[in-house]
Amino acid sequence: MPSRSPLSLAALASAAVNGLEPMRTQTLDATADDVDTALIEDNLSRHWVVRAPRTDVAGMRLDAESQLVGKLRSWVPFGLPEAEGVAPLRNGGRALVHRRLPGRAVRPLELLHRPALAASYGEAIAAIHNLPTHLAEEAGMPVYTAEEYRFRRLAELDRVAATGLTPVRLLTRWEHAVEEVGAWRFVPCVVHGDLAGDNVLAEGEKVTGVMEWSETRVADPADDLAWVSIGATEPAMRPVFAAYTAARSEPVDTDLVRRARLSGEFAIARWLLHGVHSNDAGIVDDAVQMLADLEAGVGDEPW
Repeated sequence: MPSRSPLSLAALASAAVNGLEPMRTQTLDATADDVDTALIEDNLSRHWVVRAPRTDVAGMRLDAESQLVGKLRSWVPFGLPEAEGVAPLRNGGRALVHRRLPGRAVRPLELLHRPALAASYGEAIAAIHNLPTHLAEEAGMPVYTAEEYRFRRLAELDRVAATGLTPVRLLTRWEHAVEEVGAWRFVPCVVHGDLAGDNVLAEGEKVTGVMEWSETRVADPADDLAWVSIGATEPAMRPVFAAYTAARSEPVDTDLVRRARLSGEFAIARWLLHGVHSNDAGIVDDAVQMLADLEAGVGDEPW
């Protein structure tokens, strides 16, 4: 299905929320390429985000996310994208509309010079990981044991190797990592699954909101620390991990930091797979260059 225009998304927002009269609209980049997203400003200067799935799978994913977010309000110390209205779509499914959360996107490198924000970032991730796992289960999110998740990584590695586009040294590094069984003895917890990009918002030195919960699962806590592990310098990471460790309700396993780095590296491999599967040469070229840069950065160092 072709993407919807900002004007059509504004019309959906107006139908979803009583009294919402769109005045300005702009397209927003969505984490998923099967969801149309726009920012709407109404006649009362309120700002709204409308998301409309283009496929049945995307619609089910958004509905599961909405159900989960509705359960989390009293559990986390930051804002959530709670739907305030829905509008039926012509071909089935529904569009969801929520208020724009306050704050701006957190960037990894700024954490080096803003230790209070780094601590708030770590505490926010800990709050997610401290959530009761039944909340994710009841919303229909995937649930993995530690061993199941390790095998999932192995299968992913096989698919990456099959592309023939990944440097051999990286494949060897990842193979050693996944085959080191002792490094995968973690306690599964609720994981957001997509804390990169614009999904963590802050005002001043405080995390104010976390967006995009459709990738939530019960799995490896390292996945939520991947973005900061690969995107920030080691000094910037220290206050994040210190605050995270202090705020966790369960002991943090000794290999968490190593797996977080690995998860960040795997994110580039998944970007490559996405490009290959969608037959998008631009994404493939981008991913191949990122993998080459990663190989140059890690050299022969063990994972």
